[in-house]
Amino acid sequence: MSVKPIIDTVSILIEALSSGAGAKYKRLASAMEVRILEGSIEGGVKLPPHRILADRLGVTIGTVSRAYAELERMGLVVARVGDGTFVRQRELERKRDVGFSNFVEERPEQYDMGRNMHIPGSEASLLAQSLLDLSRDPRALSELTLYTPDSGLPRYRHAGARWLTHGDFQPQAEQVMCVNGGQHGLLCTLMALLRAGDAMVTEQLTYPGLITAARMLGIKLLGAAMDNEGLIPASLDELCRHNRVSAIYCTPTLQNPTTGVMSAQRREAIVAICREHNLLIIEDEAHAVLVDHRPPPLSHYAPERTVLISSLSKAVAAGLRVGYLHAPTPLISRITASLRATCWMATPLTMELASNWIENGIAEKLLHQQITEIGRRKQLVQGLLEGLSYRTHPQCPHFWIEVPEPWRASDVETDLKLKNYLIATAEAFAVGRAAVPQFVRVSVSNASHNDQLLLEGFEALANTLRQGSGQLDE
Repeated sequence: MSVKPIIDTVSILIEALSSGAGAKYKRLASAMEVRILEGSIEGGVKLPPHRILADRLGVTIGTVSRAYAELERMGLVVARVGDGTFVRQRELERKRDVGFSNFVEERPEQYDMGRNMHIPGSEASLLAQSLLDLSRDPRALSELTLYTPDSGLPRYRHAGARWLTHGDFQPQAEQVMCVNGGQHGLLCTLMALLRAGDAMVTEQLTYPGLITAARMLGIKLLGAAMDNEGLIPASLDELCRHNRVSAIYCTPTLQNPTTGVMSAQRREAIVAICREHNLLIIEDEAHAVLVDHRPPPLSHYAPERTVLISSLSKAVAAGLRVGYLHAPTPLISRITASLRATCWMATPLTMELASNWIENGIAEKLLHQQITEIGRRKQLVQGLLEGLSYRTHPQCPHFWIEVPEPWRASDVETDLKLKNYLIATAEAFAVGRAAVPQFVRVSVSNASHNDQLLLEGFEALANTLRQGSGQLDE
């Protein structure tokens, strides 16, 4: 901010503080809100440091800090550790500030490798046949036009229990609720069981949909340290001892984005800490369904405190928006109340189709087609990444690739975007304002079936990373 606007702003703020009622920080925030919205304090401008503004206004640093925090809560400014506080401007926002979309309106010439999507297969023709069969059943069609119970019809819940079953984990249909996709299930769970101001622990790098939902609901996220298996129990314990933590959210199988899979011993250790500190566990299995012989979920080890979220989005068809929650019996009424508040009920038509597919084996068939295609595509491109440092899992649709110095992940992203290839950086998954590791997430699950485009995209990525590390000059 130039000298003249600072002088003008300070004089207006002094006037606002000397008049009106209410706490000083609120009067200060309100006056700055007006200036920002009218444009006299422009987007992208850096606000005066807390101490300097406090001295000019004759108030405490705490008053300025609370005013800036209020502006951030309203979405008018963005605070960056080490940089200062800036008036929000879209071009300057970080990925963790703007959120993350599972769909991008890319230009035709762009190839998106940044998002994990289900790879289209035979589901379209199967859907056509299923809809045709349904059209011949007037009674079923009539029932689909009516309201259903909040948690879904009993048959839908039985189908959901079957979808969630694996190994020693045998869920009961009475504990299953039908939702419109995993994100809807997550939102309902957070709305029902947490309140604004509550603190929840998650991995330092976590699902961006959680970050967005928590911000909207006023839930504070605390990032726990991670290793190759995912969340580290000792870090969770330390956070609980220094904060009033209400819940934990984690992805034990195919952690997004690091691809980690927790061992049974790690799961038991996490559960023991959650019991010690009386934490609710929210467990995400959206990607886990791609793993054939995965360990039992945390719900198996702590059925009394775990809400399990799963869906058909990564394995069958994302557009169906079919998901399932499995929760302890005492929590079901609270979650169904939030389900009712958001959409009354999961959409009966898609639940009917999904239930039929689960019951007659089509869903399982599509799941295995998905796993096979992911494996084929990864085998196709994996050789291009030779010499680079990365993590993945045989049934995970993406690679988690370390960016060699002196490149930064944002540099790689920008370079590839200029070549019409889209990838995701670690910043989109980062919780809090700690240093973000220099990694990129690159997926093979683009909707395109053009292998040549896939190969060219991974080749462009590999060349960019090797240029950064100097490998091409050796």
